[in-house]
Amino acid sequence: MKNITESDSLYRDLEKKSVTELLQIINQEDQKVALAVQKVLPDIAALVEETAPKMREGGRLFYIGAGTSGRLGILDASECPPTFGVPPDWVVGLIAGGDSAIRTAVEHAEDDTQQAWKDLSAYHLTSLDTVVGIAASGTTPYVIGGVKDARKNGITTGCISCNPGAPLTKAVEHPIVPVVGPEVVTGSSRMKAGTAQKLVLNMISTSLMIQLGRVENHRMVDMQLSNEKLWRRAARIIQDELGESAEQALEKLKECGSVRRVLEKYRAR
Repeated sequence: MKNITESDSLYRDLEKKSVTELLQIINQEDQKVALAVQKVLPDIAALVEETAPKMREGGRLFYIGAGTSGRLGILDASECPPTFGVPPDWVVGLIAGGDSAIRTAVEHAEDDTQQAWKDLSAYHLTSLDTVVGIAASGTTPYVIGGVKDARKNGITTGCISCNPGAPLTKAVEHPIVPVVGPEVVTGSSRMKAGTAQKLVLNMISTSLMIQLGRVENHRMVDMQLSNEKLWRRAARIIQDELGESAEQALEKLKECGSVRRVLEKYRAR
């Protein structure tokens, strides 16, 4: 198996290039990422289409990863409650080494094939849940061990990797493999591979939440009103939907506590 994410960069003597040249190179390579993701849209759809019905019945989505991949999973999971107003246990991100690894690398944490299942077991998984392993190289023991154990226990599994034919892609039912090619800095998979992973994660969580009814038309009607910007955004939605003034919209929002509840109460009147 050729490990594409570890392949030599297409560029040489980076340290001799100007800042502008470096930025042009990075930008040029980044433009390949969306096209790579486009090629795997059917694979993303297959995972979402299997996961959504299970989540309607109470299932959850788990991301497991190490290093950059683990952090990206945690980022996507942490954005779901404020964006879609869902409980924090609907989408859960786990990283090798635990929460301390979010900021600082934990030595050898990703090399333990048993730890991911131990981490997942704390959540008492059922056949309604889905586990997605994230690993650019597709060789991370923590992630491979986790999805294998999940699959043995009847849980739907998927992965996001950038290395076709990697062990991780063979361990799951739904491999998602955007092939972005070598990184500008050889082996620095936080770059193109990380960008591809973020794009795929955006697609998975957003399409799932739309399928689960957490978006109305194109609006975040269940978003948490945690700051002034979001209160203003919510009031604008109510203004647009009900034809009210800013003051009236804000008054109704304070009364009901969410855009959805305002619309449910006043739209039919």
